[in-house]
Amino acid sequence: MTARPAAGGGRWIPVAPERLAGWIARFAERHGAVEAVVLPDVVRLDAADGAVAECHMPFPPLRPSPDGPAGDGHEDGFRLPPPAAALVAHVCRERTVGVLLARLGGYAAGVFTGARLVAGKVGSRQVHGRSAAGGWSQQRFARRRDKQSAEALRAAADVAVRVLVPRIEELEAVVLGGDRRSIDEIRRDRRLAPLFALETGPFLTVPDPRLAVLEATPDQFRAVRIRLVDP
Repeated sequence: MTARPAAGGGRWIPVAPERLAGWIARFAERHGAVEAVVLPDVVRLDAADGAVAECHMPFPPLRPSPDGPAGDGHEDGFRLPPPAAALVAHVCRERTVGVLLARLGGYAAGVFTGARLVAGKVGSRQVHGRSAAGGWSQQRFARRRDKQSAEALRAAADVAVRVLVPRIEELEAVVLGGDRRSIDEIRRDRRLAPLFALETGPFLTVPDPRLAVLEATPDQFRAVRIRLVDP
């Protein structure tokens, strides 16, 4: 886990779904009895000593698992408060999720069942950098670059159509990432409207979308982001 400062105080800690029950148990061991409060997309844990853990869930809102709660709400002898046990069940449920990543010149689309990539494709198109030349040469270079950019984004949209759209009925959510400007350009493609209707956060900050980058995205989109504020 990599913690980072949170605006307004405290720090952000990403926790994998499979580790969440243990994390909550250790939070209670350090800070005393825990009361859980359910908010629209957060389960807040208020500890006896004043510590607070805001658990920002993926795929909100919190819904009961169709298979019932995960286990009996115990973790190494610690009984999770019912809202926390419901949160653990929610985040551990296996979902089918679409992922679309785009940066200028690179793109990737994949379908995940849980953390497993079951279908995916990556690709790239050359897009030249900006020219330092002036005058007519600069204008010609800018036109060529704009054409390359448009072709690259169209290729990204085409891959999304081939990989994600045919499985739209299976998808519970679609997660986006890469460069926001590139994604916003792809939004204009009407073929992808059903995908963008399923959009959920967080927006994934990733480098050039290679296969390894795509395969690693569940580490981000499945994680519970916890804002921890010490007393």
